[in-house]
Amino acid sequence: MDVCRFCSSPLQHVVTDLGLSPLSNALVNSGDLEREDVYYPLRPYVCENCWLVQLPQLETAENIFCEYPYFSSYSTSWLKHVAAYAREMIDAMALSSDSLVVELGSNDGHLLECFQKRDIGVVGVEPAKNVARTAIANGVPTEAVFFGSATSRDLRARYGLADLIVGNNVLAHVPDLNDFIAAMCSLLKPNGIITMEFPHLLRLVERTEFDTIYHEHFCYFSLSVVRRIFQAHNLCIYDVQELTTHGGSLRIFAKHLKDAPSGSPAVISLEEQEVAAGLESPNGYVQFDGRVKTVKDDLLDFLLMASRENRAVAGYGAPAKATTLLNYCGIDRTVLPYTVDRNPHKQGKYIPGVRIPIEPPETIYERNPDYVLVLPWNLAGEIVEQMDAVRGWGAKFVLPIPALTIIS
Repeated sequence: MDVCRFCSSPLQHVVTDLGLSPLSNALVNSGDLEREDVYYPLRPYVCENCWLVQLPQLETAENIFCEYPYFSSYSTSWLKHVAAYAREMIDAMALSSDSLVVELGSNDGHLLECFQKRDIGVVGVEPAKNVARTAIANGVPTEAVFFGSATSRDLRARYGLADLIVGNNVLAHVPDLNDFIAAMCSLLKPNGIITMEFPHLLRLVERTEFDTIYHEHFCYFSLSVVRRIFQAHNLCIYDVQELTTHGGSLRIFAKHLKDAPSGSPAVISLEEQEVAAGLESPNGYVQFDGRVKTVKDDLLDFLLMASRENRAVAGYGAPAKATTLLNYCGIDRTVLPYTVDRNPHKQGKYIPGVRIPIEPPETIYERNPDYVLVLPWNLAGEIVEQMDAVRGWGAKFVLPIPALTIIS
């Protein structure tokens, strides 16, 4: 029996069953189309002792993350987000050339570049070697390793302790939570600050954002659970901000227990909301499971309607969440013949399982579909603005989550 990543209790309560799915980011090369995909159960559990929602680990982190197709710099809204964050932290902490910022899961290094431009010392930790190479080529010092106790010791010896440790959308990707958080504690200066951003379980459940569940995301966090895990490793979450990114995220602020101020009212209020929503009860997930099935039914009904009326549908985007959505709903290229993506590292490849080809965005303007199904629905505003020209031939945008929505 699988056990909880934090408290080692047996995992027995299934949150929802999303069937079988390949690894979300295991995009298929054109030369590999004859090979069969490897499917894994996609069935998140909630631990009934500590209430951490999680997936059993069915593949090693090395196989999942050593080569990665996601590059953060292809999202305009995300670039604005990290630039604003860097300005905020530089001013709040009075960071200078004597400071050190360490980013975990630093991707192609764009966030750290924002600190570098102010002559602040930086180092990134990025296990995806292909992505790390891009950061290094751009002049961002980057260690292409997984972060944990051994890496923390090495960084301390070579760079010293960190004034600021940043982790944006990395905590969910960590298979060994206890080692990871203990390693952050050992790398942090006295009075240093840790900030972590991650999708908020409360919003995932409220808004039926089930496609953010995939094998690369080992865990799904409420504030209450993260606070307890950090506290177990002598770190105190003393403040929190709610963000709109990724369908609703949290940014937590943590310090060493001995250095932390009293918890803010925002922490108390948000934890109360989580308890009221039933996140610390098995019954709190029953309605979520029902809404997941409704999203599937509504999307399939729409695609069948479009087919009957001879209306062409194209996809926009090839995010990891698309693998979950399309495989769970059984949507293949017979009803969604292609999707497009700005990221050239994804173009010419195929979404695993359903084998839908990924084309450059210009393909939409060549084929003039009647509908554009926005798969990274969390970036809908940015995408609708970028693709506004499709309205010239009467095309409409379709958002599958949180409920099927058609935008003229």
